[in-house]
Amino acid sequence: MAASSSAEQTHLAQDMEREDEEIDEREMDSEEEGEEAMGDENSDDEADSSEDEKENEAEIQRLEEQLSINAFDYNCHVDLIKLLKQEGELIRLRKARQKMSELFPLTEEIWLDWLKDEIRLTEEESNRDRVYEIFERAVKDYICPDIWLEYAQYSIGGMALPGGIDKVRTVFERALTAVGLHVTKGQMVWEAYREFENVILTTVQPPPGKIPSHQEQELLNAQLARIHTLFRRQLAVPLMDMDATFAEYEEWADGVPETVQLQYKKALQLMEKCKAFEEALLLAEPPKLAEYQTYIDFELKEGDPARIQMIFERALAENCLVPDMWAKYAKYLDRQLKIKDLVLSTHERAVRNCPWTMGLWKGYILALERHCADHQTVLDVFEKALNAGFIQATDYVEIWQAYLDYLRRRVDFSKESSKELEELRSTFTRSLDYMKQDVEERFGESGDPSCIIMQIWARIEALHCKNMQKARELWDNIMTKGNAKYANMWLEYYNLKGLMVTLSIAARPSTELVEGSLEDWDVAIQKTETKLNRINEQRAKVAEKEANFARQEEERTQQRRKAKSEKKAQKKIQKGVCVGEKRKAEQVDEWNDDFDQGSKKHKGNGDQQSEELMETETGKTAPPGFKPVPRTTASATAQRDNQPELRNDNCSIFISNLAYTLDEPEAKLRTLFDSCGPIKQIRPVFNNKGGFKGYGYVQFESHISVPEALKLDRTEVEGRPMFVSPCVDKSKNPDFKVFKYNTSMEKHKIFISGLPFSCTKEQLEEICHSHGNVKEVRLVTYRSGKPKGLAYVEFANESQASQAVLKLDGLEVEGNKISVAISNPPRRNAVDKPGSSRPSADMMPRQFHGSRGKGRTQLSLLPRSLNRQSGSESKVENGTSAQSVAPSNTISDTKPLSNADFARMLLNK
Repeated sequence: MAASSSAEQTHLAQDMEREDEEIDEREMDSEEEGEEAMGDENSDDEADSSEDEKENEAEIQRLEEQLSINAFDYNCHVDLIKLLKQEGELIRLRKARQKMSELFPLTEEIWLDWLKDEIRLTEEESNRDRVYEIFERAVKDYICPDIWLEYAQYSIGGMALPGGIDKVRTVFERALTAVGLHVTKGQMVWEAYREFENVILTTVQPPPGKIPSHQEQELLNAQLARIHTLFRRQLAVPLMDMDATFAEYEEWADGVPETVQLQYKKALQLMEKCKAFEEALLLAEPPKLAEYQTYIDFELKEGDPARIQMIFERALAENCLVPDMWAKYAKYLDRQLKIKDLVLSTHERAVRNCPWTMGLWKGYILALERHCADHQTVLDVFEKALNAGFIQATDYVEIWQAYLDYLRRRVDFSKESSKELEELRSTFTRSLDYMKQDVEERFGESGDPSCIIMQIWARIEALHCKNMQKARELWDNIMTKGNAKYANMWLEYYNLKGLMVTLSIAARPSTELVEGSLEDWDVAIQKTETKLNRINEQRAKVAEKEANFARQEEERTQQRRKAKSEKKAQKKIQKGVCVGEKRKAEQVDEWNDDFDQGSKKHKGNGDQQSEELMETETGKTAPPGFKPVPRTTASATAQRDNQPELRNDNCSIFISNLAYTLDEPEAKLRTLFDSCGPIKQIRPVFNNKGGFKGYGYVQFESHISVPEALKLDRTEVEGRPMFVSPCVDKSKNPDFKVFKYNTSMEKHKIFISGLPFSCTKEQLEEICHSHGNVKEVRLVTYRSGKPKGLAYVEFANESQASQAVLKLDGLEVEGNKISVAISNPPRRNAVDKPGSSRPSADMMPRQFHGSRGKGRTQLSLLPRSLNRQSGSESKVENGTSAQSVAPSNTISDTKPLSNADFARMLLNK
């Protein structure tokens, strides 16, 4: 039994082993099948990813080739950086960012992405200097509080290094100098600096119960003094949420000194002045140029250089492509601050942002000379200016003049020959070759038809170098270039030969281009600008005075017209009373005559009350059956409206183009204009049958409601645009025009034709929005409100409109190919006088009739051989037009023909 049981156990164990082996085999098979399935899926994913990588690599190569052709393609740089970051090509990504930063100033977003990538890559302390270098480059492009805050936080990570705390404090101090006055974002930097110092304070404080040593107490007092100083400095600066900072300091210091309170009140008062400008910036839409300009003018009047610099930097951060803003900022720095590093860095940033603007390059060259930069630096800047790609040929002439003027001021003309003089002459020769070859090939013109550069060269040779032979050669060359037909050029040539100093200002370049130093040039420019500003102010005052005088005259004229109209209305009323009294004295026969004539025109039943009144007033009984015609409601309404005390045009508007089938027009108009202000009365106009004529008047209680009502012009009412215009008496103001579209070229507006009739204003705005800042979209419709397929779109400036024309012309919209062009409406036909809409009488063909006038048959009784046409198509001979020749088919103007004349005419046949 024991043997059998052991054998059974053995068999059982063997069976269990077999089962375990089968289970293991099944699991291995299932795992292998799963791995095979997963392998198939992974292979598919790998294939897809490899295809994407190949496509991205091909796109990267295409972008790199495009940049090798045109390195100034900004969008191409941005796309390349995005693809390289997506592919994880770190080395190529660094090179792409480096190359773009050398050509363009990078935006805040691009710098922050670059810095965050570099911070993740450089975890080791030895590579922190590379990140610091990138931070230093980033803070030079624009004044960005976020970049400075990131810079300070990154430097805090190196506190443990030797000199780490001093490094952090240096970065924070530079950040406060750069963006500490930023009204909305400067507070973040101040708070981060205080938080850092509070952390340092916790490290120098002794534990509770321990008496600090003398050295520890000095460290503690110094740290407390730093925090106190930070609070006081911040409270002296106008920033947002100043009251919270003041409350925090009051709680931290257990009381605020009186001097700090005074500084805080001054800063709070200045913040109240700036609050309106900050709110305007907050509500305005980009680019906020007008709001920033107003803010800058305010700060210039206040006169704080640091705050002026800050508001300029804020404006340029959002309007970096506006050359006028850069020019105004650079001009302020050149004349007021005159700090070399600040001035030159600003000029460099200006030309990097707007390289196409010649005036910025010219200002940069003058600033380099003003701050005594070396000659090679000026030359490098000038060469960059030549490669910047100016828009006009004259820009190259002016930049060459600026550089030649700089070279002329370097020459010592007391020496017969020098290296500087030879360089000046060679540069003159190079400038003439450049204008002839490069500029003419690009623009089709030299840009210097008067040969101003050659005139400057000739004058320098004659006056400074005493080389009259070279000067004559240059002037002979000038005259052979088509200038010999101008008298002023001959006068200039003659004055040069006689070495006369008094030259015509209009005919020659300014004296500062040939004589004088840079200081003389600056003084002359400032004097000229001061005088021009004074003249402009005087002109503005005179214009304002004339406008006030014209307004007063207009008011007097209106008062005279009003008094005259009132007097005329009074006379009409008196005349009507007299006529009524005269009619009362007429006989019964006249009543009968009037009745016989009027009964054919008027039908209706007179009332018994009117008959009794008539009998009582006249004292005579009307003829039997006589029924006087009552006054209609329309005439009564017209008489009521014409009364001056009831009708006031200044408080009224005129509504037209409404549907004739409009139900209850008075209620409908009241509903439409009730939101504009209190309504005094509504006067819809009806015809004799009581039908609405599609127009009317709305009179308000006050004239303030009229401008609000005019805003409802072109509002759609039952499928038709309602026209709303001021209520003006045309008999008193015949030349009054409610609205007139511009008939001249509008370079900031485009004209679109071929639109589908189903296209809406919102769809058209969406199409044009990607090409610029759309200010207004106007669809052209018929008076019934149906579209014509035409539209006008107004952009913020001319460049955006030009780009829209290039991009949208020929675009298909819902199957229709549209045509786009700059708005240039056709001019109106010639008229007799300005403001007249009728064609002149001379332009209309005259019709002549016989002595009996225009007959029904229109038959001419004159023989065909004698009938001569005198239409407007007659030819003009010897300067006499057909209109000046008297028509030959009039009897009074025709010479009588004799029998011999008739015989001669027959023989000629």
